[in-house]
Formats: sequence, structure tokens, C-alpha cells
Amino acid sequence: MQSVQDLATAVQRVINNVEKVIVGKAESVAFSLIAVICNGHVLIEDVPGVGKTVLTKAIAKSIGCSFKRIQFTPDLLPSDVTGVSVYNQKTGNFEFRAGPILSQIVLADEINRATPKTQSALLEAMEETQITVDGVTYSLPTPFMVMATQNPIEYEGTFPLPEAQLDRFMMNITLGYPKTQDEMNILDTHQFHHPLEDIEQIMRAEELVRIQQQVRSIHVDPSIREYIVSIAGATRTHGNIYLGASPRGSLALFRASQALAAIRGRGYVIPDDVKLLAKATLAHRLIVTPAARVRGITSAAILDEILQTVPVPGGTVVGGKGR
Repeated sequence: MQSVQDLATAVQRVINNVEKVIVGKAESVAFSLIAVICNGHVLIEDVPGVGKTVLTKAIAKSIGCSFKRIQFTPDLLPSDVTGVSVYNQKTGNFEFRAGPILSQIVLADEINRATPKTQSALLEAMEETQITVDGVTYSLPTPFMVMATQNPIEYEGTFPLPEAQLDRFMMNITLGYPKTQDEMNILDTHQFHHPLEDIEQIMRAEELVRIQQQVRSIHVDPSIREYIVSIAGATRTHGNIYLGASPRGSLALFRASQALAAIRGRGYVIPDDVKLLAKATLAHRLIVTPAARVRGITSAAILDEILQTVPVPGGTVVGGKGR
């Protein structure tokens, strides 16, 4: 097993490679890679044209994973996602023709444009890494992750993601508009060709699987575990929240904190890791009460309040030494 420093170096090389295309969005790129090495799914919610699709393609090319894109539309059927059994007249048997979901990285583009029936085709895949078609279960490749995009300002012809679907996304990130100098750099790099064409493979899929396994051994002190559970618990009793974070949300924050510690070269998690990742892993799981929504209170603002009130573990984290 490689050391934590070697792991951090390997992941940082991938981050640097992706940042050749996604300019000036270091945190968003890092959060996406955290989800990748935690074997989690990512929902990228932002306005059109800021690089949501390009980010996904750049990550897939950098880590040498098979990549398929599904353009979600109102007329998309579940079988268009999972695949379909077709009758072969020569053999007299039904043959399964795999859909795009049987890929290592799947881009669900504009996921909220599909009907709830089609969105539900992703539920089994995202939670159990398998699909069932005509009573037959097929395992998905390893690693497997869904990176979905949606446009938050375009409501006509869209179907809001149900809570069960949102809860299966490990992280919800935004890219936002670039700064002036970053946008100037984008114009320069796109003058003659798309920089995505220059993206090289930095890591093999097999190496990524080893990193995913190693990240789970990052030490998390009991006080840090209690801190994570306390944050999730506070969302369930807050007066402005109708539905709080699930245990799946606590686990997502736990795993993401391990990954962040690893890519920073530490063999242990500190409270700052948890604080930095709390909104990205929990905010999209919270449902704000109608009264609070009318007053303009967001789930992110409530999490900021919770992070200021939940006691932070004090002292030195026991047992944590980078390997």
C-alpha cells in the first residue's frame, strides 16, 4: 500500500490536469475528485455554459475510465438508460443490449428534464451498483459513479429531483462564473482548439480503485465522529428544516472528510475538514420549511448557523500520524 503522501501526490496530479480545462475553480475540482475517490456521485447545479459537462469529461479522461453521456429529456425512457432485452430470431433467445448506465463514469446531463419514472432508473444503480432489467440483475463496472448536471434557473419543462434521488448524491457542487482574469485565460486557451483535446490520462482505473480502498483507512477520532453526527443531528431538530440530513448524509460527510485529509497528505481527519465539506455533502439533503423559504432562508445558511453552534472537538486528534 502506498503512503498517504504518495496518494496525495497522485490525486493532486489529476486535479492539476483537470484544472488545465476548468480554470480558476480549484475548490470545485477538488470536491469532484473527493467524490471520485470516495466512490460517490456528484450533482453539479449551475447555470449553462460554466463548464459542468467539460468537468465531467476531463475527470473521466484523466483517470482512464470509460465514459458515457445521457442527455435527459422528457421523452427519455428507463430502458434508454439501463438497456433492453431484444429477441434474437436466430437463437430464439432474448439478448440484453446494455444501456449507457453500464459505464464507469456516467454523465446524466440536465437530469431534471426527465420524468420521475426515468429518473428512478438511476436509483438502484446509484445505491447498489447494479441494475435489474426483465428480472435479471447486472452488476455495474468498478469504479462506478454518476455525475449529474442541472440548471437551477430554468423551471419550464423540468421535474424537481425527489428527495430519495437527491440523497444518493454524495456531493452537490457549483462552479459559478469565472473571475475576469480567469475568463481571459479561457479565451486564450480556446482560441485554436478546445483544451479538453490535450487532457492526458494521469491514472489508471485500477489505481483509482486502490486509492478508494486506501482512503477508508484514514483515521477518524471518536470525537470527530461525534462531531459529524452532532451536525447531522442538529439539522433534524432545527426549526426551519422540515427534513434533516439522513444517516447516508452523515456517512457522506465522514467519507469525504477522510478523502480531504488524504489529498492534503494527512493520515487523520481534523474538524476543519468536516467544516469545509459540510455544506457540499449535506445542504442538498435538507428541505427548508415553507415559512423559512418565504423569508429567503436557505439550507446553506442554516448549515452555517449549525456549524457555529455545534461544539468543535478540542485538543489534539489522538492516533493521527500521516503514513
